[in-house]
Amino acid sequence: MAELATVARPYAEALFRVAQAGNLAQWSALVSELAQIGSNADVLDYARNPKVSESDVTAAIVSLVKTPLPAEVHNFLDMLISNGRIVLLPEIAAQFLRLKNSAEGVADAVINSAFELSAAQVSELVATLEKKFSRKLNPSVTVDPSLIGGVRVVVGDEVLDTSVRAKLQQMRVALVQ
Repeated sequence: MAELATVARPYAEALFRVAQAGNLAQWSALVSELAQIGSNADVLDYARNPKVSESDVTAAIVSLVKTPLPAEVHNFLDMLISNGRIVLLPEIAAQFLRLKNSAEGVADAVINSAFELSAAQVSELVATLEKKFSRKLNPSVTVDPSLIGGVRVVVGDEVLDTSVRAKLQQMRVALVQ
């Protein structure tokens, strides 16, 4: 995994520099769409087929994209395909998103809750978390009943675990020692 990240980094940075000159939100959507295409097993098999030309692979990928592609994206895809690195598209997209979030002062927050949260609860929780982490957050909320109660929040490499399960584990450790 770390190797893919290392190889994908220069591609993501170059794509991000090009995207900064245009509409970053549109580029982000486009890169996300390319990541979905690049993670499809059938697309990867087609790209690895020695009987298929590089231009055919590019044409196939371009035909799968729903939005019109700028010339820079065609060049980018040609370069990835000619270097046999189409498999990097999902990692390039992940790093592109991190660069975009960093430039905008935003971070992704993964919120795991023991129970379903209403929109009002989510907005209140996000407001509190934004104060705690001192940045704007893009929340994604999932329900994890194994937490028993409370929430577990992951923002970048920071974890805030206020779940009942975490508290029970802390008590267990304290009692065992």
